[in-house]
Amino acid sequence: MSDKIQAIRGMHDILPDQTPRWQGVERAFRQVLAAYGYQEIRLPIVEKTELFKRSIGEVTDIVEKEMYTFDDRNGDSLTLRPEGTAGCLRACLEHGLLHQPSQRLWYMGPMFRHERPQKGRYRQFQQVGVEAYGMAGPDIDAELILLGRRLWKTLGIEHKLELQLNSLGTLEERLVYREKLVGYFRAHVDELDDDSRRRLETNPLRILDSKNPNLAGVMQGAPALDEYLGEESLTHFQELTRTLDDAGVAYTLNPRLVRGLDYYSRTVFEWVTTELGAQGTVCAGGRYDGLIAQLGGKASHAIGFALGVERLIDLLADPESFDGAVCPHAYFIRVGSLAERSGGLLAEQLRDALPELRLIVHCDGGSFKNQFKRADKSGAGLALILGEDEARELTVGVKNLRKAGEQATLKQSELIPYLQSLI
Repeated sequence: MSDKIQAIRGMHDILPDQTPRWQGVERAFRQVLAAYGYQEIRLPIVEKTELFKRSIGEVTDIVEKEMYTFDDRNGDSLTLRPEGTAGCLRACLEHGLLHQPSQRLWYMGPMFRHERPQKGRYRQFQQVGVEAYGMAGPDIDAELILLGRRLWKTLGIEHKLELQLNSLGTLEERLVYREKLVGYFRAHVDELDDDSRRRLETNPLRILDSKNPNLAGVMQGAPALDEYLGEESLTHFQELTRTLDDAGVAYTLNPRLVRGLDYYSRTVFEWVTTELGAQGTVCAGGRYDGLIAQLGGKASHAIGFALGVERLIDLLADPESFDGAVCPHAYFIRVGSLAERSGGLLAEQLRDALPELRLIVHCDGGSFKNQFKRADKSGAGLALILGEDEARELTVGVKNLRKAGEQATLKQSELIPYLQSLI
């Protein structure tokens, strides 16, 4: 006998006793996003590899090491999406959505990266992405942050998350800073780790994002980006922080919070926690005004964020409060061949008349005792009972499974209004 096939490492099943919690959290996402006027867009899981090379960059860890890439039968290089922004922009450009003055969009689904699995980091992971296009001012930056805060409030985890903010300025400002930063790190190259030395040649700003504690000293002395920001960038950031102050949003200014790609500009932010170990970033976002033109569109403004659903669920103080469990209203017990035949038809009549009715019909026979055990375990409020006598007399037994009381007998014609009063 062959060995049992198991799930791929880092790709987990979400089992039936877990999915109600996911559904509850997803409902919270939908509720908050609808309150701010964001519309859902559904995107392919597979895209052309070139999309991610052009958007994420060929010298990033994601493209170099982490993407699931393969050639299809036509010889095209395809990739399982490692993130959602590039695909969302591709769809907007392809279908002309950016011809409108502004767009507010969101999506949800699996992303794929070949990383070393650990708690909070998986090879298939679920993300919610939120993107806004066509708006240049700091008010949309503030809106996305306020939207995030409202979501944390809805989930009851606001006290577990800290907002960190920075401004990357414009590309021109950042190029001046980059030159100063490279000069500083070259003078301290013996203190850098191998990863940082590699980034020094390809993506020096990402050195600032290193999680290596041994680099703390050299990082402390590195020049700060805000010293190189021009008046417009500083004004944009000041107006954002003023709006957040007025709204009572606490934040920490983090000059080491960066993005390594040239299309990012001005505002970047992260919601972080200390409760998930090394994977402390729950939500990350920022402006990427340069990406639309980089993907072949007319230059415009863009900002967005992505959040990891697994990490959010791990943060829930009381997961049961968001389990969203939906129990059946009734469990239909049938014993006897006539009861099984007529009971199946009766169940369909009930579903036709009561579309909101959640009704489980027992299948595969068994005694009354065993079927009652199944009914109780299902979580249903009622048991509908049909034996041979009831089937002949066109009646049905009704027993409340959650309260003490005698079993009642109803005419089958009375069952629809009776159940309707309980739904």
